[in-house]
Amino acid sequence: MDVLSIRQLSRSFREGGRVHQVLDGADAQVRCGEIVAVTGRSGSGKSTLLNLISGIDRAERGTVEIDGRDVTAMGEPARTLFRRAHIGFVYQFFNLIPTLEVEENVRLVLELNGVRGAAARDRSLAALADVGLRERAHSAVDQLSGGEQQRVAIARALVHRPGLLLADEPTGNLDEQTAGEVLPVLLSLTRARGTTVVIVTHDVAVSRLADRVLELREGRLHS
Repeated sequence: MDVLSIRQLSRSFREGGRVHQVLDGADAQVRCGEIVAVTGRSGSGKSTLLNLISGIDRAERGTVEIDGRDVTAMGEPARTLFRRAHIGFVYQFFNLIPTLEVEENVRLVLELNGVRGAAARDRSLAALADVGLRERAHSAVDQLSGGEQQRVAIARALVHRPGLLLADEPTGNLDEQTAGEVLPVLLSLTRARGTTVVIVTHDVAVSRLADRVLELREGRLHS
């Protein structure tokens, strides 16, 4: 069963008087529980692709279906609610909120989805335990190392049990040793839960561990 279906996806941007065609009829299908790495040169449109999949940005042409629902046909409020409930994100630069404690960063995702109180706290603490950081629950974000911050970001991305995880260069801000410690956490948790994963990466180690690699080239996805 395909969790993600991309059909004829197109998106361009205007730079001065020039139109830059980033995506030009991209097609892909990703099966339930599959981990797919997306590679390509810098500026090829990989991050744009993730933004279109999630509904943060809108395509000019084509469709994105997640679990049979056409994200491209939704209005902005519906896309936002769908994204909160069904998609997790891991970014290169962590994107944690520095004014919140570690557990509060994770719990915020649940609260945005209507889960509050003790239920939200218990789930956020369990998610931190899954990434080996239960004891850092009440630490400030800036007291954590880069690898620890990325593990918090993984806990935050998975705490609401999304069917689809989108990761944009998740090891890109980590040294080789730390990346080698964080990547297995991400992949083992998603495989255990059957989460479908799309990872944008330049990291050969990430690509080797994926089930399949797609290259974004000249606006299209190539196996």
